[in-house]
Amino acid sequence: METSAENTTVLWPLLVYAAIVLTLVGAILVLSHLLGGRHKEHATEEPYEGGIVSTDTARLRFSNQFYLVAMLFVIFDVETVFIVSWAIAFKELGWYGYFGVLVFIGILVAVLVYEWRNGALDFGPDGKKILQAYKRLKQRQPAAA
Repeated sequence: METSAENTTVLWPLLVYAAIVLTLVGAILVLSHLLGGRHKEHATEEPYEGGIVSTDTARLRFSNQFYLVAMLFVIFDVETVFIVSWAIAFKELGWYGYFGVLVFIGILVAVLVYEWRNGALDFGPDGKKILQAYKRLKQRQPAAA
């Protein structure tokens, strides 16, 4: 069987590239080992070498608000991936894809409104409560003459 020049693959550039990459990685590892600092201090074995003395366990409890914000971030981050991929294939999808992404965005807006009404986006003290407390405080104080 004869093989034509068009069907044979030239692998030597790939092998040369792989050899160069492996040589560079090896050189970087050897140089970092030779030039890197070797010290053994008291804080080296501590979990954090930032100069802060550990006082308690690392098992901290986070508030539910933290997890809610994290879930909202993931939801809206994934939404961005879907909308960007739709925008890339906009011409191929046509009107069917356009209405599909409108439904998708509508569902996301409904979820956002739902989360907003449930208080998932309230990150601090309620401004109305603070204003009411301020007004009560002002009413208690006698007017200075």
